Amino acid sequence: MDTLKQYLNSLLATALAGETGLEQCNPNVITASKPQFGDYQANGIMALAKRLGSNPRELAGRVAARIEASNDPLIRQLEVAGPGFINVHLSDAGLLARARQIAAQPEMLVPQADSAQTVVVDYSSPNLAKEMHVGHLRGTIIGDCLARVLERLGHRVIRQNHVGDWGTQFGMLIAHLQEMRAEHGDMPQKLADLEVFYREAKAHFDSDPEFADAARKSVVRLQSGDPEYVEVWQQFIEESLRHCEIIYDKLNVTLSRADLDAESRYNEELPKIVETLKEQSLLTVSDGARCVFMPEFVGKEGEPLPVIVQKSDGGYLYSTTDLAAIKLRSFSLGVDRSLYVVDARQSLHFQQVFAVAKAAGFASPSISLEHVAYGTMMGKDGKPFQTRSGDLVKLVDLLDESVRRAYDLVTDISPKLSEDEREHIAAKVGIATVKYADLSKNRTSDYVFDWSTMLSLQGNTAPYLLYAYARIKSILRHPDAQDSARAKNISISAPEERPLLLKLLQLPEVVQAVAQDCYPNLLCTYLYELAGLYMRFYEACPILKAEQLAVRDSRLALCALTAETLRQGLDLLGIDTLEKM
Repeated sequence: MDTLKQYLNSLLATALAGETGLEQCNPNVITASKPQFGDYQANGIMALAKRLGSNPRELAGRVAARIEASNDPLIRQLEVAGPGFINVHLSDAGLLARARQIAAQPEMLVPQADSAQTVVVDYSSPNLAKEMHVGHLRGTIIGDCLARVLERLGHRVIRQNHVGDWGTQFGMLIAHLQEMRAEHGDMPQKLADLEVFYREAKAHFDSDPEFADAARKSVVRLQSGDPEYVEVWQQFIEESLRHCEIIYDKLNVTLSRADLDAESRYNEELPKIVETLKEQSLLTVSDGARCVFMPEFVGKEGEPLPVIVQKSDGGYLYSTTDLAAIKLRSFSLGVDRSLYVVDARQSLHFQQVFAVAKAAGFASPSISLEHVAYGTMMGKDGKPFQTRSGDLVKLVDLLDESVRRAYDLVTDISPKLSEDEREHIAAKVGIATVKYADLSKNRTSDYVFDWSTMLSLQGNTAPYLLYAYARIKSILRHPDAQDSARAKNISISAPEERPLLLKLLQLPEVVQAVAQDCYPNLLCTYLYELAGLYMRFYEACPILKAEQLAVRDSRLALCALTAETLRQGLDLLGIDTLEKM
């Protein structure tokens, strides 16, 4: 089933083609900004009229008359407005026909895409030298939301966790680990806190020239494949991944070991990348380093900006690994879109890497390389979120704190719940609070992390939406609702029912927009607005106490469809719902 917007675009495009003789006509149908402008609005008439040198209002009038003459069951009225807009008012009968079909088959709430693609979503990507901190939160949950949305639409999604597990810092860590193993046994307890272990190793490296020399030699032996050093490195990586998986489990993130795309995977490919660039005369040696200079990238003073692919000491950089990954995704995985969910501060890096990949043929002609950039989580002081000592906040500590605060909230609003129930609800609400507070913001913006607003039961928050869902489910559990809730014959008998019904039918449009433009906040805004429309319906329309049985059954069916829409929408955000709260 087409979405409402898809159906209207097709209907109006056909009518435009009939009036203009043009094969490609884009009516540009959008959701109306205000109810008095109808349900949808076609804004593309003016541009077409300009191309044809005709009067846009006259063209809009002819298009509207053609559609009205067809007696399409979804259309109640079309009106020409302004310089040539067409306001579209949908019929109640057409909306109800769709709603009844979806109520009988809730899986139809989000229909499959017309053409499935293979999409890589490259997200999370922690450095395994340290524990995950708050800086990893946004990339992890935004990427996971996009992977869920794309999968729901029927696309083949390849999750790629491009972890940093290679490089010079691992020589330092391996040398320190070897010393600890010699002193404490096979696996020192200190490794349980990776941040402490890293700081100790770094301090040792900076203060002890002999140890620093041993660390540099460890890098060489690791990169040459020395079995002893590889074994120690693998042990360290295993412990690091265990820390990551604890976080992923808490966050309800769908990444698994099978999704690892570690930098070490590309180690043997990196010399080939450099050699290919040399063969294609794209390589320049600058101060001993091997670089690619693309003419479109220059600094503030007009100086060319390099993409360094090999340092003067022979080491490779992120850019080299990224080029190898693009090559793999283009020609081995057959990817249509490759999404890089990475901090906005890496924008220039990706612009340059994408340009080099295309120039060198590492990217296939058909692949779309997209940097899904995001801003920084800020504290109330307007600075990046940190502990009082100035350290980065461990992600596991942030999540545990949110669960503790959620427990206090649940205890306040539902003190009669058992201890087990409060702990279960707190675990869900605490994680949902952190995720939703992030996902509900425009990803390209920085945002202020504020517990008081995040945990509020008012406004665009996870607790508000989860509570709205739980309230609907409490109605549907009522004995008088058990049989009626299974009824699918939704009708419209009050003014507050129609806008709720229309909103329910618009979920697939929003999901498609998130898949295309990669802004999860569009889905959050939709769910918040849906919950608000439901509350207006709930306050104005008696449900269980409706005077007529048919009206009661219809309203219970509308409640059930609202609950299912909230559940599916929150699931796409990676948030579990609760039956009671």
